[in-house]
Amino acid sequence: MKIYIIGAGAVGKALAVCIQHQGKQVELVRGHVDEGVPEKQKITLQFKDGTEIQEDVQVSILKDHHQLNGLVVLTNKSFGNEMLSKKLEEKTKNSPIVLLQNGLGVEQPFLRKGFSEVYRCVLFVTCQHIDENTISYKPVAESPIGIINQNTSDLKTVVENLDTPNFRFVEETDIQRIIWKKAIANCVFNSICPLLEVDNGIFHRNEEVMSIAKRVIAECALIANKKGIDLGVYELEDQVLKISRMSDGQFISTLQDINNKRETEIDTLNFEIFRMAQALNVSDKVQETRLLGELVKWKSELPRS
Repeated sequence: MKIYIIGAGAVGKALAVCIQHQGKQVELVRGHVDEGVPEKQKITLQFKDGTEIQEDVQVSILKDHHQLNGLVVLTNKSFGNEMLSKKLEEKTKNSPIVLLQNGLGVEQPFLRKGFSEVYRCVLFVTCQHIDENTISYKPVAESPIGIINQNTSDLKTVVENLDTPNFRFVEETDIQRIIWKKAIANCVFNSICPLLEVDNGIFHRNEEVMSIAKRVIAECALIANKKGIDLGVYELEDQVLKISRMSDGQFISTLQDINNKRETEIDTLNFEIFRMAQALNVSDKVQETRLLGELVKWKSELPRS
């Protein structure tokens, strides 16, 4: 099965290199760029131990494809999903779609369009550009994939096609719980760190900043539990501290987006929690989460205005 990765950022490039290194067919597709010609790009993946993998990866643009017959993996920023679902509707409606994206509800545009096979993956890797075609990459744990909507394919086949020794995937039957845990952590890191302009390690180093994180966690956990996702506050606090220690000195992608005058994914994080709270008539219970989201939005829009 050929694998099409839509989104040629750090994650997309890292995954493409790992897949091609195993001799599988893979192509990077630029989903939001309408100009360019197909080309081979030499992409280098650098691991923390100093080892490297390098592959010549085929890169194309979406408008050049009439059909995408294979496995379609989305690593683009989730705010582009509405437009992307329209572009993919006729090209790949019957192919499995795997979303490697942060946030809550990012699959909804594809479900509304009637895509028959939709999967979510929660990524447990860190990677960022060193230069345009060199990626610093660190696998943290196996990244779970679970079913959102499925008519004909099976989860095992999807995982087997994507899994490689350097970029591991695993089947997950309770993917929603993991999605929520990661999303709540992202609500903390992607709002507090950019506003303070500090690295991810701030939460295990500074009790006052961690106290802000605890209030956001409590608000988000309330909404998760009302949506039927059983998450404990202490479990979520431990997760944030663990991530903070593991990524000490690393800056969150949202801060990088703001500094590079790019749109952020805060809409599928803090604002999605607030929208859910409104629907549940408890919006007054998530005011700190909403306010931090508003501040990130304003901060990101100022350099672009």
